Amino acid sequence: MPHLSSLSVYFLMLLSPGMTNTITEDVEVLVLLPQNNSYLFSHARVAPAILYAQQRLRTDGGKFSGFHFNIHFENSDCVNDALFLLVDRSCGQKPDLILGPVCEYEAAAVVRLASHWNIPVISAGALAAGFGNKNTEYSQLTRIAPSYVKMAETFTAMFEHFTWKSALLVYEDDKQERNCYFTLEGVFHLMADFNIKVYPFFPEDRLDTDDILQSIYDTEVVIMCMGADKIREIMLAAHRRRLTNGSYMFFNVELFNASSYGNGSWRRGDKYDSDARQAYASLNTVTLLRTVKPEFENFSMEMKKSTEETGLHDCRDCGSVNMFVEGFHDAMMLYSIALHEAMKSGYSKKNGTAITSRMWNRTFEGIAGQVSMDDNGDRNGDFSLMSMTNVEEGTYEVVANYFGVNGTFQLLPAFNTDHFTLKGRHKAHAETPDKSCKCSLLFSYLHLQYVKWDDSMF
Repeated sequence: MPHLSSLSVYFLMLLSPGMTNTITEDVEVLVLLPQNNSYLFSHARVAPAILYAQQRLRTDGGKFSGFHFNIHFENSDCVNDALFLLVDRSCGQKPDLILGPVCEYEAAAVVRLASHWNIPVISAGALAAGFGNKNTEYSQLTRIAPSYVKMAETFTAMFEHFTWKSALLVYEDDKQERNCYFTLEGVFHLMADFNIKVYPFFPEDRLDTDDILQSIYDTEVVIMCMGADKIREIMLAAHRRRLTNGSYMFFNVELFNASSYGNGSWRRGDKYDSDARQAYASLNTVTLLRTVKPEFENFSMEMKKSTEETGLHDCRDCGSVNMFVEGFHDAMMLYSIALHEAMKSGYSKKNGTAITSRMWNRTFEGIAGQVSMDDNGDRNGDFSLMSMTNVEEGTYEVVANYFGVNGTFQLLPAFNTDHFTLKGRHKAHAETPDKSCKCSLLFSYLHLQYVKWDDSMF
């Protein structure tokens, strides 16, 4: 009899979710992604990553294998579709989790409503500075990709390290998604102690390189966000004026691991290639740091295969996993960890606050490496600084890394201090910056334009 009792206890342990640390639960997931493949976060690119994570969670036999995710993909348009879809679907049954949207304007409306309904939202987008205020209407938002402000920390670290004091932010503002506006808004937002000027232009405008270059004379650093062809045009013009001789620092920002920027972007096969190569010797790129685990290689191959199966054979950027694809995969992992902890503590899957709080201020293993979330529900960002290290070949290397979790700036062997030392500066800058009237008025104007869409972002 004692032997039979022991067997009974053993089988009870196997069958009991509480005792085996596995919880069985159906979870309704609403995913809001655009069908339009011009977006780096389109359904065809991102959906395979979410399904890959779902399969991993279901088959690995771990404590999350009892979660049954019913994933519903819906088309969003980066304007209003996502909000309408959420409202329509919630008339029947509200989702337990929302993944996306990515675009700022669309995400603002969805996150407000989801926060009111206490539904967790995880997005690899919504990167603008305004989403950092989680006190009320964005209380359920977790950002699984580093925000623009996190990226701006890299520039702050460089400015402090090299004692730079002033910068000109040059960006293309499309007045729709406004990715570059929001990117450099993060820099402007974080670097209030420095002398920062802004120079926006619009896609329909002729690129006035003379006017842009005239604006850089009383600054030290030029930070650009725009299409690769326009960056090349500006760098060629700067080279012709001998502004690439080390008296100014030039940077561009490339956060999405796309092929638009970075290594080789100076080459077009035209008569200006030689000049462009020399000009780009002065252009440095800030991009996401890539740390690759063995599992990531398999993930990358599976993502490439999936995009090819959907017909994206001519996609230039589909050969590598961008931060949206990686982020939405990790979103599933993070939510599973938080849901399991919340339910083990006696909360239901409908308690969004209990689940969301458990996604914040924690570290876990993502598909490409360690993911660190801060206590405000935003992912700490690790970024790389790339520079041309072989001017004859025109090739780039990573020369420094910034680690957001501890705010450290790591100089690598390829780093050349002389390259980042300003030469022959013509003007000393005061310690206390004098914000120009032009700059203040411009951002006031852009704020008013943005308020028409969203009155809480700045």
